[in-house]
Amino acid sequence: MILVLNSGSATLKYRLVDSVPAGAGRTGTIAHIGEPGGPADHAAALAQASAALRLDEVALAAIGHRVVHGGRRFTAPVRIDDDVVSGIRELIPLAPLHNPANLAGIEVARAHRPDVPQVAVFDTAFHSTLPEPAARYALDVALADRLGVRRYGFHGTSYRYVAGRTAELLSRPLETLNMIVLHLGNGASAAAVAGGRSVDTSMGLSPLAGLVMGTRCGDLDPAVAGHLHRTGGLGLGEVEDLLWHHSGLAGLCGDNDMRAVLRRRAAGDAAARLAFDVYCHRLRTYVGAYHAVLGRLDAVVFTAGVGEHAPDVRAAALAGLEHWGIAVDAGRNAAAATVPRVISPDHTPVRVCVVPTDEEYEIARQVAELLQLPVPAAG
Repeated sequence: MILVLNSGSATLKYRLVDSVPAGAGRTGTIAHIGEPGGPADHAAALAQASAALRLDEVALAAIGHRVVHGGRRFTAPVRIDDDVVSGIRELIPLAPLHNPANLAGIEVARAHRPDVPQVAVFDTAFHSTLPEPAARYALDVALADRLGVRRYGFHGTSYRYVAGRTAELLSRPLETLNMIVLHLGNGASAAAVAGGRSVDTSMGLSPLAGLVMGTRCGDLDPAVAGHLHRTGGLGLGEVEDLLWHHSGLAGLCGDNDMRAVLRRRAAGDAAARLAFDVYCHRLRTYVGAYHAVLGRLDAVVFTAGVGEHAPDVRAAALAGLEHWGIAVDAGRNAAAATVPRVISPDHTPVRVCVVPTDEEYEIARQVAELLQLPVPAAG
């Protein structure tokens, strides 16, 4: 069994994956860590997860940890030792909201189960293949290199999993496919994937850039931050809090959940309609841009919570692209299903797909490959 841990600042998500033969397992989330009514700390949360999974009765082969930012140092899964822990800690300035929580989970798990090999799997690793023109910002090179300022990209474990599953769905070798993958959850990003390799992606130095998200602004004129400070009187911390936690759908209409936005839009709410339109306009912009980056396009793939469950978003995001060979079949798009499927008409050259993601399985798969364990089959 491989235990997968995704440690956040106040949550611990866990999944126990059977390494032979199917990728099924037991899963759960422990919330409100360090808050009234919740576990006191990550150690208490892990103890609670261990009891729920009855880990004392399980032969654990490994523990895999999701780590958000690997910088340029960690471009593949790595077995965790003291040097790796130090490296992840050094990257905290690049992911101050995420890496400290990921580290907390690692340190607690190492103390709790020092007998079990532990592996870090990095969100940024999949995008380490970005060509330099896609990764570089037009900043002073020496300053950017000294501070590690470049496009890293995120949601990498999701992209790796979804790209492989799309190839299976289309019965095509992954190496032959060019696809645009849209990972649309509360956090959202897009990636251009050529032959299984990331060649461009919407998130950058941090997970703030790119698409409109639940509470994050996505792409923004850099001058806006200075304007908010000089004219609006906001301090740096207030600007960052606004862009991370009070923008996106929430900033546009007061709701960060696309389900609520869709309900309000259907009822004629003007603010919700604007939020939906801005969200889908940004998606269409990235589809067009990444079509240009890839040249030939074989598939557009929707995944994650919104991508998998919001047919209105899928239809609106691709509306008007029929002359590019991109179209959505209304009946297929509206059909409820939880399996990978094609939702474009049969005659269109670009296949539009919905492929549910499974980041925990993908982490377990990468752990198994690194440690030369039996690789679990995808669920």
